[in-house]
Amino acid sequence: MSKKNDLRKSVDFLQSKIGTAPEALIVLGSGLGEVAEELESKVCIPYKEIPHFGISTAPGHAGKLYAGKLNGKNVLCMQGRLHIYEGYSPEEASYPVRVASMLGASRLVLTCACGGVNIDYSVGELIMLKDYINMTHTGPLVGMDVSDFDTRFIDMSFSFDRDYITLARSEARKLGISLGTGVYFYMPGPQLETPAEIRAIRNLGGDLVGMSVVHEVIMARRLGMRVAGFALVTNMAAGILDIPLSEEEIFTEGRKAREVFGRLLAAFVGNMN
Repeated sequence: MSKKNDLRKSVDFLQSKIGTAPEALIVLGSGLGEVAEELESKVCIPYKEIPHFGISTAPGHAGKLYAGKLNGKNVLCMQGRLHIYEGYSPEEASYPVRVASMLGASRLVLTCACGGVNIDYSVGELIMLKDYINMTHTGPLVGMDVSDFDTRFIDMSFSFDRDYITLARSEARKLGISLGTGVYFYMPGPQLETPAEIRAIRNLGGDLVGMSVVHEVIMARRLGMRVAGFALVTNMAAGILDIPLSEEEIFTEGRKAREVFGRLLAAFVGNMN
């Protein structure tokens, strides 16, 4: 299928609103959206006003696109993302990445709220993503028009840019912020995982579990974008602690981490190449 006309309309509309081409797209996950409001010279555009853009329906996702400066870099910030569990296809969930690339963004910075699978993690900890596992066998490139690309099969050996991992950890040390690394395990949701699923995820090598990120990463790598991923452990995954999980704790931990995460994100973006 081809979305070239839809993409062109989205891009033309945004170009008329933001002017300067962005260097990066930053996607802000659950509880982290307020970071977008700290941009300098910002312009805010609700998703519903952007032609052919999906509307975010997930709790805690405001559904607004911000354009502005973060630590000297021109960026786009998504206050909330699109998920498969909302009814979007993988291609639709990654549509904003294609739009940002066409606008000029060559970097993608992803943030997300995750369940901690690695028992060495703690709630409130920040983790730099170093790889992912997707066992759903779906992706945004299935059925995609490949006429604009020289190959159908893309290398995912370095899904998350190694230099960016090094940079993020270096900036975190300067700021006195603890920043680990881990493997993200994708589950489509919206139901949270069972304790048995979490045991299986740990055995397969997953450190964190979440319902986003993967389709955005795949599309970004298809487009040649450099990718960085930051995760906030908002809860320990099912079965690790003998307590039920709630949606509210995700937002509570996001609010707690906003100031620390905002400082790290600004330092990272300001120094990324």
